[in-house]
Amino acid sequence: MARRVGHEAGTRARGAAQEPKALKRALTTPLLYFFILGDVLGAGVYVLVGQVAADAGGAVWVPLVVALLLALLTAASYAELATKYPRAGGASYATRAFGPFAGFVAGFCMLAAGIVSVAALARGFGGDYLSAFVTLPVALVAVVFLALLALVNARGIKESTRANVVATVVEVGGLAVVVVLGAWLLLRGDGDLGRLTDLGTPEKGAAAAVLSGSVLAYYSFVGFETSVNVAEETRNPRRSYPRALFGALATAGAVYVLVGLAASAAVPTAQLAGSSGPLLEVVKEAGGVPPKLFGAVALVAVANGALLTGIMSSRLAYGMAKDGLLPGVLTKVLPGRRTPWAAIAVTTGLAMLLALTGSVATLASTLVLLLLVVFLMVNTAVLVLRRDPGEGDHFRTPVVLPVLGIASCVLLATQIEAAVWLRGLAIVAAGVVLAAISVARRSRRTNEGEGRRADVDASRPG
Repeated sequence: MARRVGHEAGTRARGAAQEPKALKRALTTPLLYFFILGDVLGAGVYVLVGQVAADAGGAVWVPLVVALLLALLTAASYAELATKYPRAGGASYATRAFGPFAGFVAGFCMLAAGIVSVAALARGFGGDYLSAFVTLPVALVAVVFLALLALVNARGIKESTRANVVATVVEVGGLAVVVVLGAWLLLRGDGDLGRLTDLGTPEKGAAAAVLSGSVLAYYSFVGFETSVNVAEETRNPRRSYPRALFGALATAGAVYVLVGLAASAAVPTAQLAGSSGPLLEVVKEAGGVPPKLFGAVALVAVANGALLTGIMSSRLAYGMAKDGLLPGVLTKVLPGRRTPWAAIAVTTGLAMLLALTGSVATLASTLVLLLLVVFLMVNTAVLVLRRDPGEGDHFRTPVVLPVLGIASCVLLATQIEAAVWLRGLAIVAAGVVLAAISVARRSRRTNEGEGRRADVDASRPG
């Protein structure tokens, strides 16, 4: 069996090499691990700890652990599907399970979420963190920032992920400094370990506090789903993807919990909750580290998250175009680099437009809802596709995990504000309309093709 699987893999590899629009397999397990880790360890952790404390009290680490467990449920579904169907374009999962209409809606929501996220991060890059060094118009910074990211993206997936390795090391280093400073505060007797068990607020009981805090903390783990769109560019996705995915999430979870413990023990809860830069409060309490250092680290985190999300968006647009769900022009790749330049240009242009017309808060809130729609479809698709053996050996998650993943998406969606629902539903509605148009066109082309074949058969002499 191993020889047969190896032969089939070799055949597919030779076919990919002959396919003029195939992407280059350049990602190793370590590069993929850093890709996922860098996307999860984004700007969220630098701003959300204080908001989690405001909802959950001093025991910030509890919602962080709960959010990690909820994220792992959906991650298990992604691991099975990415190793079962290792190719660019996450919309193909919903297409296989429910047909082209659902596939288009899922892909459109994912694509919209990615573009919205890049736009929000671009505005974030040009905001308060950059103002610590220089004051420039946010719109100008966002446009230049996105243009530079597009150039890095077009240069190649390998170069992009190597830049991500450096950026991820910087991000993790900054978080490690927070953990060390928190421990130093405790050692010199200035911290308070009692806050680590303080769960709940005067307005909320413990259970409600954990739930609301977990919704906020869940945003910190969003990002792992982008990696499925580079599975086609991974050398051995069936072996590498589960290891990189679960390893990166476990690492991110451990870092987040340590940061939550350090911040809560070092800084009074009210002070932490009232700060827009909660980790900077730890630095101020401890002393000895220039506050601007964290401004620089935050900028690196934002830029890294935007780069990786931009890679995802362009690869998803490329994959949907290959499936016939988007215009074929998006499948064009650079001759030497083999990167999807057309998809990169279009997604970057849309991100620029959004960055010029929307606020960070509005864009980020809409992103969460769009991803919950996608996660719900992915968890359901795993169950529907169990009857399909897929492409050889692959990771298989226990049935209970996608079922719990579906429940977690519904639970988290109930916490989304009504105003965000209206904006999110407008985007989903646009996807539904475009899906109907796409399916109708494909059906018409199929019918026309069958009609021509019937005419040819009828014209042949009996």
